[in-house]
Amino acid sequence: TNADEVSATVKAFIAADLPNELIELLEKIVLHKSADFGKNKNLQNLLILTAIKADKSRVMDYINRLDNYDGPEIAKIALGEPYCLYEEAFLIYKKCNLNAEAMETLLTNIESVERANEFAARCGDPTVWYKLGKAQLENGQVVEAIESYLKANDSTDYVEVIQAAEREESYDDLVRYLLMARKMAKDQLVDTELVYAYAKTERLGDMEEFVGGTNTANVQQVGDRLYEERAFKAAKILYQNCVNNSKLASCHVMLGEYTQAVEAAKKANNPKTWKEVNIACVQAQQFRCAEIAGMYIIVHPDHLDELIAQYEKGGYFEELISLLDSGLSSERSHVGMYTELAVLYTKYKPEKLMDFIKLNTQKLNIPKLIQACERHYLWEHAVFLYTHYDEFDAAANTMMAHSPVAYAHDQFQMILQKVSNMEIYYRAIQFYLDEQPMQLNGLLSAIMSKVDHARVVQHVRKAGHLPLILPYLKSAQQHNIAAVNEAINELYVEGEQYDELRQSIEDFDNIDQISLAQKLEKHELVEMRRISALLYQKNKRYKQSIDLSKQDKMYRDAMETAFESGNADLCESLLRYFVDNDMKECFAACLYTCYDFIRPDVGLELAWRKGMLDFAMPFLIQVLREYTSRIDALDKKTQKKEEAEEKEKSASNDFVPDYMVNPMMPGGMTGFGNLAITGPAMPMQPQQQQPFGGPQMMQAPSMMMQPGMMQPGMM
Repeated sequence: TNADEVSATVKAFIAADLPNELIELLEKIVLHKSADFGKNKNLQNLLILTAIKADKSRVMDYINRLDNYDGPEIAKIALGEPYCLYEEAFLIYKKCNLNAEAMETLLTNIESVERANEFAARCGDPTVWYKLGKAQLENGQVVEAIESYLKANDSTDYVEVIQAAEREESYDDLVRYLLMARKMAKDQLVDTELVYAYAKTERLGDMEEFVGGTNTANVQQVGDRLYEERAFKAAKILYQNCVNNSKLASCHVMLGEYTQAVEAAKKANNPKTWKEVNIACVQAQQFRCAEIAGMYIIVHPDHLDELIAQYEKGGYFEELISLLDSGLSSERSHVGMYTELAVLYTKYKPEKLMDFIKLNTQKLNIPKLIQACERHYLWEHAVFLYTHYDEFDAAANTMMAHSPVAYAHDQFQMILQKVSNMEIYYRAIQFYLDEQPMQLNGLLSAIMSKVDHARVVQHVRKAGHLPLILPYLKSAQQHNIAAVNEAINELYVEGEQYDELRQSIEDFDNIDQISLAQKLEKHELVEMRRISALLYQKNKRYKQSIDLSKQDKMYRDAMETAFESGNADLCESLLRYFVDNDMKECFAACLYTCYDFIRPDVGLELAWRKGMLDFAMPFLIQVLREYTSRIDALDKKTQKKEEAEEKEKSASNDFVPDYMVNPMMPGGMTGFGNLAITGPAMPMQPQQQQPFGGPQMMQAPSMMMQPGMMQPGMM
């Protein structure tokens, strides 16, 4: 009965961790004893908390029977882990008239919206309705949530409500909610969404009245949303209200009101609007309205292509050509209009194209028009445009590729004078070989200064038409190019034109002479073989040349070759050939021709042995005359030297030599007689080759004058 004793007893049970026994004790004290302890808040709290921890089945009974405890605190403990006594907590909140907490427990912990709805209807608390509405909104019960919010008269969550209502398309309920929210909060979003909801519920009269009055709605934004959703009637009303003529014109177009659309577009006056109106009018075949709109579009190059594509897609070619033709008279006409009209002519009226190009060449985008001409196989027009655009390479290629309609000889030659790609010249040569062979020399003459003659020869030779360009080759031969020379010589050989061939070889030596000589060596014509001998001679193959001349009995050529060689052995060999074959006249002629290189002893011996001294006599006389002249010259030179030495000695009067000079010693004073009788003290060394006579002809005069002496060559 004593409070201290009760307190000490409870502490002892708690310390001993005897919860069940403690519950039994507290029940006897709180529920069955006197009123002193039965109303004690601490004991009631302790009893309920101990039951929550030790015996949950008793908690509900304690809550109902007791009424003096800390309900909110105990409810929080009951809701927490690990007890989760949701119903007990709800009962505590309900018993304590904590409706908001009770509703929160129903919605969050018990998760029973039906019970929450019943609880809200029973208590009628706006806060409870608000919480219920929020929970219903989160669960997707939009209509029920809006009803709850309306009963709560609370617009706090209007943003979420608007989003959910639009998602569920509950616009009728949303209108009611927004009208309530507009009274509670002045927000642009509320007015804006109200306008939108009016439009979605097709209450256009209410919407027009609302936007005409005082409001903060973003009418432009709502109009754009409605336009995107194709609610054009409602959007038209809004665009009229906010004076957006571009969008208004679009709405008229979508509603098929083309005349009104043109009027609105005039007020808007921007290309995008005109383009939209034009497209719609074309699709509807309202060409009068379409032309009005089109005239405002074609002056803008950026939009011209799209307009043309739209007309062409519908097959309205005549109307499109008429529109562009009319537009050329405008002050704002530009290159694009002229070009696109020309492109249309390439597609649909090619007969008008050339005249149009010639009249407006400076106003055209030539590259684009060229592409159009090529797409539609108007090659003649393409060549004309290439030429005026200074694309001479492309013009030449086009003429060659499409010669039946694009080629003209004079024009082609003019174009070739201005091309920059050298390869075109050679393609042109092949083109003329294939299609215009009789005019090939004219072409080559025109481009002679620009081509590689060797490559031209190779190209035509490969095609097998080398004789066709002989006039060109003769003109190009002045450059002395090997390929040209060989080509001409080849043609001369094939035509057996030996005079021309000889002249060509003499004038232009830049050829493979040995190869040509070998080729002509076996030729059936003797004149060709003579040219072969000449080529061997030019290349210092003298023996081959002489043998070939002897074979053809061209002895004069052989003699000239032997003399040209400067080789004494070759000259004497030819001389012996004439002797062996008893060719006396040729023997005499050879002695004369090769006089400088035939040793006198060899010539005299051969003449003596074969009885041809009479034919050798002119040669012998010339030899004697030559040697006599040389001896006389040498004697004069020696005499002058002796006189100079004598003067030098007599110049020193005071000098007396202490010795005598042996007159027989070299350098002694000998006269012409001494030289003539005894000869010089020292034999003369053979002189170098002279203009007449070979290197082995010169012997000492004293030796030549001694009879009975035989030279080795006579054996």
